[in-house]
Amino acid sequence: QVQLVESGGGLVQAGGSLRLSCADSGRTFSSYIMGWFRQAPGKERAFVAAITPSGYTTYADSVKGRFTISRDNANNTVYLQISSLEPDDTAVYYCAADRVSGNVRRDYEYDYWGQGTQVTVSS
Repeated sequence: QVQLVESGGGLVQAGGSLRLSCADSGRTFSSYIMGWFRQAPGKERAFVAAITPSGYTTYADSVKGRFTISRDNANNTVYLQISSLEPDDTAVYYCAADRVSGNVRRDYEYDYWGQGTQVTVSS
């Protein structure tokens, strides 16, 4: 059973940084593709970044160069370092786990989801 718990969100000024964490209590974390998505008020959930078990990463164009996804398989944790924050980055950020490789940019590919963590960027 996979249980994902996000943490690290908060209120930050534009230009600031945060590191989001997502811990998995299951035993097969290292075999999953892990992704981060976000949902801003009034908008659909959107892909942010993903990382394969071997560490290959991919990003949405809107965050490339500002966000970094990483994983620690020994501690069953995936991270999202977010820098140079902008007010448009304000959203609930979700991590997700994908058992079988597919289009990692599509939320329907993912099998497990965390509860989300709020990131609010003030201008």
